[in-house]
Amino acid sequence: MATVNVEQTQQGVVLKIDGRFDFNLHGEFRDAYEGALRENEPAKFIIDMAGTEYMDSSALGMLLILRDRLGCNSNRQVIVNCNKDILEILQVSNFDKLFTIQ
Repeated sequence: MATVNVEQTQQGVVLKIDGRFDFNLHGEFRDAYEGALRENEPAKFIIDMAGTEYMDSSALGMLLILRDRLGCNSNRQVIVNCNKDILEILQVSNFDKLFTIQ
């Protein structure tokens, strides 16, 4: 089962996605970042994909919605720890031009 874990750090809010990042996770993903935004206005969201096994086009859409929600500033959303397949999906989709990917 896929999950989104939220952790507040000095660098920002970490959204750790474990399992399949697909449409089934959209409610939990939205609730995670909206909850963090209600608590305070974090300087940065770090999307940690170390445990992400798979992502589809709905996951790309969720990332774009988060980006729009934060004002389209690529410095406010950082995607980290992608496996090779997910990194390729992000690059083919030109997300490396919209997000900071580390």
